[in-house]
Amino acid sequence: MKRTHFTRLALLLCFILITLGVYAQSGSISGSVTDDTNSPVPGTILFIKGTSKNAVADSVGHYTIHGISAGSYVLVARMAGFEAVEKAITVGSGNVDLNIQLKTDTKGLSEVVVIGYGTQKKSDLTGSIALVSTKDFNKGPASSPEQLITGKVPGVLITSNGGAPGSGSTIRVRGGASLNATNDPLVVIDGVPVENGNVSGSSNALAMVNPNDIESFSVLKDASATAIYGSRASNGVVIITTKKGRAGDKLKLAFSTNNAVSKVTSFSPVLSASEFTDIVKAHGTDAQIAMLGTDNTDWQKQIYQSALSSDNNLSISGSWKKLPYRVSVGHLYQDGILKTSNLKRTSGAVNLSPSLFDDHLKINLNLKGSVADNRFADQGAINAANAFDPTKPVYSGNDKFGGYYEWMQNDALFALATRNPLGMLKLKNDASTVKRSIGNLQFDYKFHFLPDLHANMNLGYDYSKGTGNTDIPAYAALSYYNGKGGSFHHYEQEKQDKLFDFYLNYNKSLKAIKSTVSATAGYSYQDFITTTPAFATLDGSGDTTTAAGNYSKSQHTLVSFFGRLNYTFNEKYMLTATLRRDGTSRFQKHWGNFPSVALAWRIKDENFLKNSKVLSDLKLRLGYGVTGQEDIGQDYAAVSRYTWGDAASSYQLGDAYYQTLRAAGYDQNIKWEQTATYNIAMDYGFLNNRINGSVDFYYKKTSDLLATVTAPAGTNLTNTLFTNVGSLENRGVEFIINATPILTKDFSWNAGFNITYNHNKILSLSKVKSDTAVGFATGGIDGGTGNTIQINSTGYAINSFYVYKQIYDKNGKPIEGLYEDRNGDGAITAADKYRYKSPNPTLYLSFNSNFNYKEWTLGFSLRSNIGNYIYNNQASNFGNYKSFQNAAFLANMSSSVLKTSFANPQYWSDYYVENGSFVRMDYLNLAYDFGRVWHQKLGVRVNANVQNVFVITKYSGQDPEVFSGIDNRFYPRPRVYSLGVNLDF
Repeated sequence: MKRTHFTRLALLLCFILITLGVYAQSGSISGSVTDDTNSPVPGTILFIKGTSKNAVADSVGHYTIHGISAGSYVLVARMAGFEAVEKAITVGSGNVDLNIQLKTDTKGLSEVVVIGYGTQKKSDLTGSIALVSTKDFNKGPASSPEQLITGKVPGVLITSNGGAPGSGSTIRVRGGASLNATNDPLVVIDGVPVENGNVSGSSNALAMVNPNDIESFSVLKDASATAIYGSRASNGVVIITTKKGRAGDKLKLAFSTNNAVSKVTSFSPVLSASEFTDIVKAHGTDAQIAMLGTDNTDWQKQIYQSALSSDNNLSISGSWKKLPYRVSVGHLYQDGILKTSNLKRTSGAVNLSPSLFDDHLKINLNLKGSVADNRFADQGAINAANAFDPTKPVYSGNDKFGGYYEWMQNDALFALATRNPLGMLKLKNDASTVKRSIGNLQFDYKFHFLPDLHANMNLGYDYSKGTGNTDIPAYAALSYYNGKGGSFHHYEQEKQDKLFDFYLNYNKSLKAIKSTVSATAGYSYQDFITTTPAFATLDGSGDTTTAAGNYSKSQHTLVSFFGRLNYTFNEKYMLTATLRRDGTSRFQKHWGNFPSVALAWRIKDENFLKNSKVLSDLKLRLGYGVTGQEDIGQDYAAVSRYTWGDAASSYQLGDAYYQTLRAAGYDQNIKWEQTATYNIAMDYGFLNNRINGSVDFYYKKTSDLLATVTAPAGTNLTNTLFTNVGSLENRGVEFIINATPILTKDFSWNAGFNITYNHNKILSLSKVKSDTAVGFATGGIDGGTGNTIQINSTGYAINSFYVYKQIYDKNGKPIEGLYEDRNGDGAITAADKYRYKSPNPTLYLSFNSNFNYKEWTLGFSLRSNIGNYIYNNQASNFGNYKSFQNAAFLANMSSSVLKTSFANPQYWSDYYVENGSFVRMDYLNLAYDFGRVWHQKLGVRVNANVQNVFVITKYSGQDPEVFSGIDNRFYPRPRVYSLGVNLDF
């Protein structure tokens, strides 16, 4: 017993001695943390890199870290709103005193933003410009660049064109500024402005650029920012900058792979086989009832599939001596959820940026190329799947029509019946190969005798060529007519764009008067050539069914002179003035002038706010400018000319047919469309920019609208022509706030929210002020040739719906054919239609959030449109008993017929104009960073991602996000589940 007590006492003594020994050999670090004004910074997190030793500065900025073994370490100090500090330190057996001074994190203000023909510090911006870089991009698979910034920029509405592989998106910056000319923003890729149009065989021009190669987007929104691009900038400018090597970097090898499966989340609401059978039996004739089958086929499930995709990218970057470089290759394989749709894209990029003559000459070489193989599914199969009789089988059991069931009459294909949806997909091969290359060589020379003066020359090109075939075999029902079948058509197109820019830039700091001056003056030339050969369409026997059209070659040229002056006084008063003079070959009145001016005042730097501990940034911006528009898609609309007539209107001489020449309509007085923009904004930041953002108010008025109008009889050589007529406006507010609510050593939370209000209205549509015309019909719908559902008219929003006001019974059920007599004349006529709602959302919002805990990252993005309305053409076309009441075949109906019991289509009832407001979770992402493994040589990061997580909406159709506002033949957006791995060597 005594021995036991002695043993315990000896062990306790040894433990005490060991503990004293450890503390005798360990030390501590203590000190204070202050900011650049020597004020304490309580709450600063301090930790020893690579260990768990840490401390938090107290209320007066003091800290102490105990129990540090002797050795060399790196101390890290981190606090929101300040730049992180790392200090190398050696710890012995005692206390080490180390005071830390933090510098205000001005990264957000000193960040360099790419603007037109140059760069500028974010703090010096006077215009409305948004920067979105790699760290801010949307997560998950992206087949087209614009998907990286969807929902990220206030005032920018990006709507995907559906779920087809590579289909891309429609981009609108502060609403559309035109009626019939393009409303797409100008896209500039590494200094090369590119055309918005697609080459034949491509569904989206931007999809030819690999998103993995992109470093950042600069979105120029107001005229003071965009006027440097003059005639092409009315709809905003999106500048894409790709990744490059950096001087002094070691060799870096990066590989990423992202593999995904896409699934259909919702289907268009149609009747099931049992529901369809009940309605036919209740409302059909004996002959129609006899045509009912016994199968239970869900045709939508037949045409859709779970689709796989894989996106793999490899890049090598670094610096060889004084030559920074980056070389990358990528391959995307993407199946669509609509069967037979597919995209295969192989891309490559080379970036070289050497500096010569003691860095006086900087050269940037950017080359990007891609080859895309597309297989386009026949999207007519979507409507066919909604309409095909669900009581019929998929296959007929014989070899006729490829084995697919088709409606027959008198032992022959019934031409008017709906085609088998799966047969439409499987028996039609519409495939293309598109090649595109974009590149430029840029020289920036700093003069030896005057280093403040730079000369910049930019030589660029954009070349694309598309070739494809549409091939339908002779036995396919899709092409079978009058006992013959088969269809083969070849198409080609080539686009060649050339660019030459030259400008001088002078930057000077005038310390004596506390000013800086930056002046730019230059010249730009860009030429566009499009060549389209013509080919006949052949049947299965090789006979011509449609004669070839005419070989087409069009060209237009832009020549520009531009200048910009930036002046900053005392680092807080800023002025920007811009003037661009553009000439275009599209108009006989070639030249247009586009000026802008903007002012900014950094109020935070005034003495009464300079020492504020709460307010870290406050800047007022005012801007005005005029931009232009000449992209009407026609190169010769102002030129008197002759064009070839259609092959169908050929003139017969003997046994030969000759195409005729005919005079084309034109307007020799057509000129630039001009948009004047006013902008007033405030940038703000609190708590060392831990909370920051901006609010912008804008007003845009477009005059001399380029629009397609009806020509009065006898006044021109065409029924309609492009001319300048009328004006419209957009007015709105943008608000954005970014915040870091939590920042600790192990956990941080970053969040961002933006909201945009935009309202557009047509001010006039005539050169005569007293004109009271109804307006111009637009918005074609399925259900009859020439049917339209929208109208552009004075005093209303663009593409307003033009419908009758439906009358309902006491139970809220629409009464068929009964509408409000709005003009009181006792009859329902076209004069009783009214303008009801618009497809354009009045509010669009986005909220994104990222949580970081040690090596884990969780992020998501929510997006919402409010006030957008949709015309449900699926319901209006198929939601009536007449849909199935055909002489020799049956067709399914929209399930809306269960609510309306309509016997006939009611195309122009406002019942079908539905509220399409929605909330959509764009993505949910979880990632883990393993750090450096394999002897610290390999960085590993894995991520799991879900896109299109959910949608909340009251819209009764398949998807509420339809840009045109008309829901027909819409390729649905899938939900995408993906796993990705990023490796860095």
